[in-house]
Amino acid sequence: MTELDTFTVKLAELLRAPDDLDKIPALKAEFTRKKAAVDSQLKAGLKEQLEVTQSGMAAINESQRIVNQIKEEMMKIDKLCAESQNMIREFPNINEISTIHRNISQVETMKENIDSFHEKLQQVRDALDEDSTAMEEQPNLLKAHYDLTKLREIRDEAMDQIKQSSDDSLEDNLQYHFRQLDNVIDIFDAHIGDTCMRLIPLIQDDNKSLVVRLALIIEEEEKNDLKVRAMQDAQKEHKALASRFKSMKSGPKQVRGYKEKFLESIELCAQQRFGESEEDFLDNPDKLEKSLRWYFNDLVAVKEGMVGLMPKKWKIYRTYTSIYHRTMHDWLIKIVDDDNTSSLHVLAIIHWREKYYQKMGKLGWSSADLQPDLLDDREGELVRDWRQLIVNKVDEWMGLMFTADKANFLARAEDALEKDSQGYFRTKTLPDMWRMLREQLTVAADSKRSDVTEGVLDEMFRALKRRQASWTRLVTDEAEKYTRPTTTANPPDTEGFNTLQDWLIAIANDQISCIDDHSDSHSGAPSLSYLTRFKQDFTALVPAAYAQNSHLELSAISDGYVDLSTHCITTFTALIFALDLRSTLLDFFTPKWYTEFGMKRITSTFDDYASDYADLLHRSLLDILLEELSDTLLARYLLSVRNRSAKFRRQDPFTDKIADDVRTAWAFFEKYPGVEMAAVKSKWRAVHHMVRLLEADKGAVAAAYEACKREFWDVQLSWVEGVLRCRDDYERGMLSAVKARAAEVYVERGVETVMSRVK
Repeated sequence: MTELDTFTVKLAELLRAPDDLDKIPALKAEFTRKKAAVDSQLKAGLKEQLEVTQSGMAAINESQRIVNQIKEEMMKIDKLCAESQNMIREFPNINEISTIHRNISQVETMKENIDSFHEKLQQVRDALDEDSTAMEEQPNLLKAHYDLTKLREIRDEAMDQIKQSSDDSLEDNLQYHFRQLDNVIDIFDAHIGDTCMRLIPLIQDDNKSLVVRLALIIEEEEKNDLKVRAMQDAQKEHKALASRFKSMKSGPKQVRGYKEKFLESIELCAQQRFGESEEDFLDNPDKLEKSLRWYFNDLVAVKEGMVGLMPKKWKIYRTYTSIYHRTMHDWLIKIVDDDNTSSLHVLAIIHWREKYYQKMGKLGWSSADLQPDLLDDREGELVRDWRQLIVNKVDEWMGLMFTADKANFLARAEDALEKDSQGYFRTKTLPDMWRMLREQLTVAADSKRSDVTEGVLDEMFRALKRRQASWTRLVTDEAEKYTRPTTTANPPDTEGFNTLQDWLIAIANDQISCIDDHSDSHSGAPSLSYLTRFKQDFTALVPAAYAQNSHLELSAISDGYVDLSTHCITTFTALIFALDLRSTLLDFFTPKWYTEFGMKRITSTFDDYASDYADLLHRSLLDILLEELSDTLLARYLLSVRNRSAKFRRQDPFTDKIADDVRTAWAFFEKYPGVEMAAVKSKWRAVHHMVRLLEADKGAVAAAYEACKREFWDVQLSWVEGVLRCRDDYERGMLSAVKARAAEVYVERGVETVMSRVK
């Protein structure tokens, strides 16, 4: 994958949805902040590195100068030595006698050291055993180190001499003689290690004496290690010269690494404390700060109590801070990268980062001093992961709830419906959905980051819209099983029809309950809708600008609830006409129509439904249902001119029959005070225009059409043609005249009228 492909993938992760484009300024600000922080760190690091490099170059130049001076002096000494040998005639004899005397002295010293070795070693062991009973004081620690160092030098010198001799038969004997030394060294190292692990408690207990003695021992060992490394380097680079100077062969022979072990003990002690803190933190993520109090207490103890007790060149406060910070970093990254770490723990770590740098700032350390970054500059990534986790949970729960609703809807499960406190039909899952959204909103708010809360809210808005769209499709698809055209030989299946109507009412009620703010009928107290309460919940958690901009989203969601509830009522009405009234509508304007009371049967059916659902349907939806019944009845009545056998004869009293039908329909709707009869009668004037088209003289048909067109601008020519063809005196010239008049008449387009449904 190329670098461009990598950037494309990362950009796709950040901008997954069109709404994410609104986040570009925030993302840009975040990346700009990160870049500024990195630039600042790089600048500080570059400056420090430049200073170190310049200092190192100066030191190298000075060292080179000193080395050259030493070489010159050594060459002079070598020259003088050679010249002096020639100046003294008996120098070889004198030199040989001097060498013999020196060797005898060394042998006597070595013999004395070997003879007294075990006695001295036992004294050191006794001193350490005495200290074992007083580990808080260890008065013999410094002397034990001095004596032990001498014993080490005796052993190393003896073993070195035996290795340089031509006879190595005594090497095994010497090793056996010195075998107890390593045991005592182990005891001494255990004392040193124990003291190193207890440095902070010793400082806090004001046990300065032991701390100083430990520092002296480690400093001395550090010096010896530097000498050993210097000798080793010199012997590698100047073998010939080193062989001619005995002083380069004396002293310690091995690097003991006490300073390195001292630093390792600091890190090990910190790791142990972090292990203890981890247990408390994993048990309760809210205890992270409390479980790490020791961290800052230790650094305060080092700053106030240890700095003056340690060599200045160690920079012990910086050393402790660097080790502790690195250990803290490794510990947090390990927890973050653990797949078993819960989201609450990750969130606590995200919050901890800012607090940590604030606390370290009080101790005198800036973020640039503390490297690497506590979370490897992954704070933005972790925040996005946290936000995405909540978003995924919202999607998951919304999906599960709709899946359950869909299954119950398709199965016509009556036990999935219930009546609310007002007696309206409702689905059982709606309160659970809003409760889940509030809970997830609370979880997002716990992050104390507005970008997380805003991102979660954006997804919640999208999820609510998706749920509305899913219900709309589901209702439409299910209704088509009953409303699609059928034949007498293949009638629609009416199984579950009544329960489907109950579901439609419940779904419609659900949508209104989401947006209906009203006063309680009993107490008079205000009762807020789900959407209003949700808005109140999140408004206090987001910036004012976001709350203001969310008005558009909330308006769209509110409109969606209105549209879905209206769609359910429209579908409910369509089902009534498709199954209950289909046969009655087919008789209109046929010979059978004159002898029967079809409109009365229809209004009786309306009465039955109104009485059955009046108390189960939200009060605002009852008026919508009645309006939809009126509009649909009017449209179906006008479309009945397409019925087979529909015909209007001059001698038949069709005008009286139509007038009777209209009065019957109006009589039904007038019973309900919520119905605006003026609006109903205005729409039903379309029947008046149909009658005019039917009874007008052939020459006046075009004028009748024009009058209809001016009142109902969206009247369809196809319907007018259907009306004219029902006349017993229909001629093609009548239709031609109407089309000619249609070409001449211009009316301004406006809001759709009921005639838009008559095609």
